[in-house]
Amino acid sequence: MLKRAVYLVLFANVALAQSNLLPSREVLALQQRGVQLMESISLLVPELSRASAPLLENAKQARQALIVAPGGMHAGLAHTYLVNARAFTVLSDAVPKPYPFPEEGKKQTAEYRDLLSKLEAHFTALLLQREAALRSSDRDNLRRYSEANMQLKPATQGRVVFLGDSITDAWRLNEYFPTQDYVNRGISGQVTGEMLGRLKADVLDLKPAAVVILAGTNDLARGIPLSTIQNNLTLIGDLLTHHRIKPIYSSVLPISDYHKAVNPTYERSPQRPPEQIRAINQWLESFCKNRGFTYLNYVPVLADGSGMLKAEIAEDGLHPNGTGYRLMAPLVAEAIHRTLNSGGAARPVKAK
Repeated sequence: MLKRAVYLVLFANVALAQSNLLPSREVLALQQRGVQLMESISLLVPELSRASAPLLENAKQARQALIVAPGGMHAGLAHTYLVNARAFTVLSDAVPKPYPFPEEGKKQTAEYRDLLSKLEAHFTALLLQREAALRSSDRDNLRRYSEANMQLKPATQGRVVFLGDSITDAWRLNEYFPTQDYVNRGISGQVTGEMLGRLKADVLDLKPAAVVILAGTNDLARGIPLSTIQNNLTLIGDLLTHHRIKPIYSSVLPISDYHKAVNPTYERSPQRPPEQIRAINQWLESFCKNRGFTYLNYVPVLADGSGMLKAEIAEDGLHPNGTGYRLMAPLVAEAIHRTLNSGGAARPVKAK
């Protein structure tokens, strides 16, 4: 009973805090404004300017690091920013100010305190959200497709499940393949370990003939070692093989930084280094060749001459738009056809 009560209190607090959880873009904007206000207020008080210089620099560096953090939501960096921003307030209160203090300075100080309160409320909400996720009994989000799985019609001989993250989740398979028994089981933000955790409910129990696996980009963004990614993908292949389901392993899609001027969070290469993407794809191709699985290589049609995701097929440097999916569709259709009709030969599917 006590454990249940703890859960109820925790999730009640999360619900109350949700209104304070801000989008990453808004958080970054508030932090930038906070830095500007720290600089402006410091100029009005010479002693504060000298004393607060390290705090200002720490806040700047924390914000800069948050720009390239996955989703702009790194709790440790957000805490670093807040510690230095709050220390600036304490220091500002302690340092003697010129008299009379300019009205503009008073306005800026009031704005800064209000801004800091919003960021602190956001940080509290973020921590509560993370705590709830850690304590959740549904770590791998099996709830997402539980009802849809129960309502699914009996499998045809050509059923194919698409297992993946947001790139799969956003793919409207019924529009690209309206006559096929293709089932989308992508979940935004997931890593390979979470896909492995829901493999039975969202794949094996649906009795497909084949599975298209597109995974790994979020693992890189979270700093998960390549060896762990490889282990998870290997276990997925082992389980599918045991159940006589044919795996089709997709290459991890390239990324680009072409749209970072639109939004700083669209600078993708710091979280998903191209050399690590290439390393995963090289391993995938070798793994598929050794195991007799199909390797589906999207890179030739999606990458430009620099090896980056073409600017016109993704507005954020990561997720394909309609044009991107139209380039991917014939490749996956060919891979599925060849896998189901010729035993899933190991040679990679290449762009024509």
